Amino acid sequence: MRQEIGETGGGLRRGGSLVAKDARHVLHPWADLSALGGQGSLMVCEAQGVEVMDSAGRKYLDAIGGMWCVTVGYGRPELIDAMQAQARRMPYFTPFADVANEPAAELAALLAELSPGDLNRVHFTTCGSTAVESAVRIAHLYFASRGRPAKRHVLSRVNAYHGSTYLAASLSGKEADRTRFHYETEWVHHLENPGFDPDDAPLSASERLGQLIDGMEAAIADIGPENIACFIAEPVLASGGVLIPPPGYHQATRELCRRHDILYISDEVVTGFGRVGHFFASEAKFGIVPDMVVTAKGLTSGYQPLGAVLISDHIAGTLTESADPAKPVFSNGFTYSGHPVACATAIANIDVMQREDICGHVRDVGPYFVERLRELRNSPLVSAVRGDHLMACVECQVPGETGPTARNQALAGRVDAYCEKAGLLVRPFENLCIMSPPLVITKDEIDRIVAIMTESLARAEHDLRAGEIC
Repeated sequence: MRQEIGETGGGLRRGGSLVAKDARHVLHPWADLSALGGQGSLMVCEAQGVEVMDSAGRKYLDAIGGMWCVTVGYGRPELIDAMQAQARRMPYFTPFADVANEPAAELAALLAELSPGDLNRVHFTTCGSTAVESAVRIAHLYFASRGRPAKRHVLSRVNAYHGSTYLAASLSGKEADRTRFHYETEWVHHLENPGFDPDDAPLSASERLGQLIDGMEAAIADIGPENIACFIAEPVLASGGVLIPPPGYHQATRELCRRHDILYISDEVVTGFGRVGHFFASEAKFGIVPDMVVTAKGLTSGYQPLGAVLISDHIAGTLTESADPAKPVFSNGFTYSGHPVACATAIANIDVMQREDICGHVRDVGPYFVERLRELRNSPLVSAVRGDHLMACVECQVPGETGPTARNQALAGRVDAYCEKAGLLVRPFENLCIMSPPLVITKDEIDRIVAIMTESLARAEHDLRAGEIC
C-alpha cells in the first residue's frame, strides 16, 4: 500500500547495504510478491518509549505498537534485565513431559490469578497462531475424550484474524488474506461479520444483535450442534478493522455455545494485557467467562515471542479423567513452549503493568484517544472512525466510493505515506489506517498523532483533487 512521495518519503527507504541485504534475502510476512527484491524496507534500528528510529536517524511515533504488542513501551530496563538475568542463569531447556522451569511455573500461576473464572491450566506456545491452533486441538481432544469425536467443526467469523499457521489461517476470515495457499474448508465455518458502527448502521443495536444471533443459531442448526466443537472469537476484531460487535453480543453467543455444548474460545491476543483497559477483557469488559482464552503479543510487551492457552479446570479435568489408557500423552507442544527467557520477560512485564497501573492508564487515555480520532471525520476522505480504548481504525474513501476499491486503497496508502514522512507510523490495510500505540502513550502524544493524521489527510485530499490518486 505504501507509495513514494518525492525523494525521501513514503516507499523510499534508507539504510544502504542493510536495506539491500534485506531486499535480496528476507521474505517478510505479507510481502508484495510481485515486487519481491525490488523495493526497500524501513530499516528500524532503535526504539525508546513510544518512538522508533530508522537507520538514517529519523524518529517515528509508533502508533501501531510494533504489531499490537508493545504495552509498556520500548527500552524498559526491568524487562531487559529480566531477559539478561534468566539467559545467564539458564537460557533454555526442554519443556517436554516431566521437565519444568521456574519462570514458566511462576508465570502460569500469575496467568491463572489474572484470568477469569476457573482458567487455571496454562499451555505455553510460541505466539498467537500456535496458541490458537493448540486451543482448537484441545477442543477436539476434549470431545474425543468424552466419546464424541464427531464434534470437530469450528465456528469463526468473517473478517476475523487468528494467525497464519495452516489451521489459524483457515480460521481467519479476512478475504484479502486468502491467496493461493490452501485452507481447511470442510469443518471450518465463518459466521457473519459482527461489526456494528452506530454512526452509519441502518439497524439499531438490538436489531443488529438479533440478526447476528439468528444467523449463528441457523448455522448451528445447519451444521448440527452434535458436530461443532468450538466457537472462536476476538472480543474486538482487530486486524479485520477494529470491528466492535453490538452490546450484548458476547453474552448471547456465549449462551448459545453453552446451550449446544460448544466450547467458547476467546482470542485475546490483541485485547488482552491492557489494550482495552484490562489484563483480560472477556469478563471484565464483556461479561463472559470463556472455556479457553488465547493470549500472546502484550504478554511480553513484544520483548520475547510467547503465547499461551488458558484452559478451564473442567476441560483439563476431563482430559485427565478420560485419558486414553493406551496413549495418555498430550501430543501437542513446541520446542520453545514455556521458554524460560520469554517467561521471565512476561513476569517482569506483568510486574511493571501492575506497579504502574497500566490498565488504569489505558482506561484514562483510551476514551480520549478515540474521541480525538473521531475529529478526523471532518475530512471528506474519512468514512468512519472506530475504536475501543487504544485500538482504533480510520477508514479512508474517495467520496462516492465505498469499500476497499483500488482508489480507496491508493488513497489510504497516500495517507500512510504522508504520516510516515511526518514521523508517524500507522498500519495500512486495504483502505484502513489501523492504530494500536504503546499503552504508556500520553495525551500529548495522542494529540501529535491526530495532528499528523489531520495534515496527512489534507495533503492526500489535495493530491486526489489534482488527479494524482487513481
